[in-house]
Amino acid sequence: MVQFKIVTDSTSDVPVEWIEQYDLEIMGLTVELDGIVYETVGENRLTSDVLLEKMRAGGQPTTSQVNVGQFEALFRKHAKANQAVLYLAFSAALSGTYQSAVMAREIVMDDYPEAVIEIIDTKAATLGEAYLVLKAAKARELGMSLTDTVAIIEDVIPRLRTYLLVDDLHHLVRGGRLSKTAALIGGLVNIKPLISIDSDGKLVSIAKLRGKKKGIKEMLGLTLERLDASCVMVAYTGDIKAAEQLRDTLLADQRVEQVMMEPLGPIIASHTGTGSLAILSIGRDQR
Repeated sequence: MVQFKIVTDSTSDVPVEWIEQYDLEIMGLTVELDGIVYETVGENRLTSDVLLEKMRAGGQPTTSQVNVGQFEALFRKHAKANQAVLYLAFSAALSGTYQSAVMAREIVMDDYPEAVIEIIDTKAATLGEAYLVLKAAKARELGMSLTDTVAIIEDVIPRLRTYLLVDDLHHLVRGGRLSKTAALIGGLVNIKPLISIDSDGKLVSIAKLRGKKKGIKEMLGLTLERLDASCVMVAYTGDIKAAEQLRDTLLADQRVEQVMMEPLGPIIASHTGTGSLAILSIGRDQR
């Protein structure tokens, strides 16, 4: 039996091959679109390509958190098996999923007071969350204890930086993830608000740039300035050519040794729409 089980949720956009490679469990948030509820994990999961096609046709998806009962079943299963759990959660400022897990832990701990269930608010999303999952998996591979692994993750979280450019802010505002003020600015001719995740895990607009090229240049500058880890992550919806160009630009910089590139999964894509680009990295300073 491994030292502890690593659990995350479908907002982390972890590559599918990691699930088996690192023995992960993924809790799936759901997407409702045109009266149909879609799962985001498993063989019949909704893909971002299908989702974005429906959104281009006018579909307006809504997302739902993982509920208390789902977490209770998961935690109870591992408690019965005397298996410690580390759950790396989507930012609590962006979803109630983290709080569902906390409530479920309390329920299970009433019946299994010796159970070990660690829950961490990553204050992150998409590949930033995935990066933390990878750090935890690598620590476990090295034989590190759950306590030491938690310490590693908690050291990285404050330095995890996310920069996001979105073509259409309508979906972020519709889902309550961004203020209407930011959307009004984004509605001006070719003005692109640059969005970040702050120290509380909330989405905030940090700059207003004219045009996507200037937005990408600003993202690159902020990322490479005081970069700490040599692995950088690029996430995108729809425009893979722009993502590949961004990856190549990053790799051309001597400070970057590796770029992890993945499309945004359906949960995050529901709120960004198509044409979005994100760079995620680890900085020397706290965000």
